[in-house]
Amino acid sequence: MKYDEELDCRGLVCPVPALKTKKQLSTMAVGKILRIITDYKPASESVPRDLAKTKNKFLGLERNEDDGVWYIYFQAVK
Repeated sequence: MKYDEELDCRGLVCPVPALKTKKQLSTMAVGKILRIITDYKPASESVPRDLAKTKNKFLGLERNEDDGVWYIYFQAVK
């Protein structure tokens, strides 16, 4: 999936990835896509769940088996 900005949350545990994602999305222009990278499986579930409470749009989740990371995509909405 194409994206405009990337947030690397590898090595971070909950709730830090969700908090950083919210902060990053708040600085982005409407319609821009953010890709979040995490290597912490619980964050791949909690970030979409926690951000469901915001107006930002969850676009999907991808798992890269080769490097053991998840990619989470959101679109900034205001």
